[in-house]
Amino acid sequence: MRYARVSAGGRAMWGRVGEREIELLSGSPLDGDPHVLGTVERSTAVWLPPVVPGVFYAVGHNYPRHIEHTGAATPERPEVGYRANNALTGHLSVIVKPREVEGRFEAEPELVAVIGRTLRRASYEEARAAVFGWTIGNDISARTWQHQDRSFWRSKNSDTFKPMGPWIETDVDALAQTTTLRVNGRERAAFPTGDMVFDPYDHLVEITRHLTVHPGDVLWMGAESTCGLEPGDTVEIEISGIGVLSNPVHLEGNQQ
Repeated sequence: MRYARVSAGGRAMWGRVGEREIELLSGSPLDGDPHVLGTVERSTAVWLPPVVPGVFYAVGHNYPRHIEHTGAATPERPEVGYRANNALTGHLSVIVKPREVEGRFEAEPELVAVIGRTLRRASYEEARAAVFGWTIGNDISARTWQHQDRSFWRSKNSDTFKPMGPWIETDVDALAQTTTLRVNGRERAAFPTGDMVFDPYDHLVEITRHLTVHPGDVLWMGAESTCGLEPGDTVEIEISGIGVLSNPVHLEGNQQ
């Protein structure tokens, strides 16, 4: 099943995604079994981030080739950081490059786990059962800011720097898929999605030793490859079995 959030009549609504239509739902599937209120055509849908997380967890240095490229140490145990909800934007929405950004402005294609149950001190199997579904994230980074600042407050958390979507896929073996990054239709990277140092369930076991996770929380799983972006580009991230997240890149002040 595929679930999304769309704007209908200026109102954010959950929807169940079909081949041509989206069934608008009375509430969140994370809270129960909502009923259908109506439909909209997929071709005219205004896509929102498929979930607004209570807590936005993010993993770094989780793919061996990315670790080798950056020269970082391979992590000895699962660890996470945090990102800000203000950075979230949906499928087909604009990624805004601030005018002050100089140097590398990059995309990172990431698998995202959407949590469906409250967890504390979870076993590995409990962590597996707690994942409601999977979506796609694009971790936009302004590298000069990342190196200048003491935290990631603007380099990874500026408005529009975290596209996520287009929907949540509940029926897929996410770790058996392939992640592909394209810019302007040209493939720039492809890698096995599950080729991680620690998988999502390892991270949930470690997180819930100390923190309670709740339905709607998300866990971004890191990337193997990055790719530079420029205003005028369109960046697509495809994870087979899930979908394609596509966003145009505009310079600040030049959005349509």
